[in-house]
Amino acid sequence: MNQLTRNAAPDLGVAALRSVRRLTARKGRDAAGRFLVEGRQAVREALGAGVVQDVIVAEPEKHADLLADAGVPVHRASAEQMGQLSDTVTPQGLVAVCRQVPTSLDDLPAQARLVVICAQVRDPGNAGTVIRCADAFGADAVVLTTGSVELHNPKTVRSTVGSMFHLPIITGIPLTDAVEHVRRQGMQVLAADGAGDELDLLAAAGGLERPTAWIMGNEAWGLPAEDAALADRSVAVPMWGDAESLNLSSAAAICLYQTASAQRRGQA
Repeated sequence: MNQLTRNAAPDLGVAALRSVRRLTARKGRDAAGRFLVEGRQAVREALGAGVVQDVIVAEPEKHADLLADAGVPVHRASAEQMGQLSDTVTPQGLVAVCRQVPTSLDDLPAQARLVVICAQVRDPGNAGTVIRCADAFGADAVVLTTGSVELHNPKTVRSTVGSMFHLPIITGIPLTDAVEHVRRQGMQVLAADGAGDELDLLAAAGGLERPTAWIMGNEAWGLPAEDAALADRSVAVPMWGDAESLNLSSAAAICLYQTASAQRRGQA
């Protein structure tokens, strides 16, 4: 029997609850340089990344295997307290307080082959899912440009399901600066745009084997003409059904999968 189950985690005090609860608002997160991660998988990844400062849990014994060697303070909270720390209808009963890690374009790997640039992507669920897709398909980094949703928004964090701890997420960068940076590194820049060349034709021509940075536009208005003009080429995902368009995160998944597959074929 491990120490966590032998000795109950101390209860979360009123003052501590008040302090942690401030992190549910952006103002509190910015002031403290911390944010909340909810759910077993996400907390596991945060612990692995070494960014967790405290863990708050409703049923410590339920997560004893995860928390026994966490190396950080663990506090027990009531169901009512957990509800105050979550923006979901059904809190998962496990929250980690994590420190924010400042990033810049210097964190982009020098030999990066696949990067996603989210240009004013404002829906937290979409942003989080794009980060998760980027992680799944082996991207080297994600850039959230100026005007995009806050990375540490609870829904963004939750939608990444821990992937935000696996690759650099660079925030608050003007689109022009991001494009100039990746181009200096020798990457081609492609803009996802429904009016562009077809993705499968570009892949067939070998155009996706090169180191590539994808620009993904806003959910509502896509990429303005001046932003699309920053790219070397605009590319569309072909659709053969009757849907008017694809969700941003769905389009991103297809573009990333095609590019990662082409790059791996080219390296074979």
